[in-house]
Amino acid sequence: MKGSIKPGWYVLAALLLYALVVTLAWRHDRIVLHRMRAALAGMPLSGGGGALAGKYAMPLPGACLPRQAEHLPGYPRPYRKGVNQGLVFVSGDACVPVVYGAGVVADQDGRIIKAERDYQEMSAAEFKNLLKEVAKGASPQQMDKLRGREVWIEHGDGRVSVYAHLSGIRSDLRVGRIVKRGDWIGYVGNSGTQPAVRGTHEGARLMLEVWQGKVDGGKFLGQGFDPRKDKKGVLTLAEALFEVPPGR
Repeated sequence: MKGSIKPGWYVLAALLLYALVVTLAWRHDRIVLHRMRAALAGMPLSGGGGALAGKYAMPLPGACLPRQAEHLPGYPRPYRKGVNQGLVFVSGDACVPVVYGAGVVADQDGRIIKAERDYQEMSAAEFKNLLKEVAKGASPQQMDKLRGREVWIEHGDGRVSVYAHLSGIRSDLRVGRIVKRGDWIGYVGNSGTQPAVRGTHEGARLMLEVWQGKVDGGKFLGQGFDPRKDKKGVLTLAEALFEVPPGR
């Protein structure tokens, strides 16, 4: 019949409509993803950078800096070369719940230089022996065992961020990959601790060390301070580096 539409045109029209819907959905997802990443990173959605450009993001979205002295760098430890070398985020001292499996994000732009996927938890006997061996100091290899599953990010300002005690790492995170501030990198865990040796999820935590120069050979953020005597001094250093959410 003259002027009738061939069936093939219906198929083509349906395909074009489907492509349009998929494209619009993809664009919407990209916009949502951009907004989520900007929110996680604590950055403005449009240009300008803002007054806090260059500051490091908190590794747990919405978290504040720990306030208890034992969770701050410089606090004495009977291992880890005698002192704590990082910020320890745990529930009750982070302004957000710190639960096993919670997402962890990159604190600043950088390049992945370690992504420890094959970490094997120690046995109870191995853990006990390790604590004895490091009572008077730990080698870099022993420190790696104590940190559990790790991710290291090398930044353009000469610093290296060390994420410790992770339960898992983002599946496509590899050495050499470039990450942006606020990118998801892994999960909160308890690896390298006694609860993990026992096979439980108790004691979930995130340890974040920030080193200037070489890890275990440079200087960690807060080095030389004792938070039992000068907690304000340690927190002042941390607050100068990290962008803390308002009211935290």
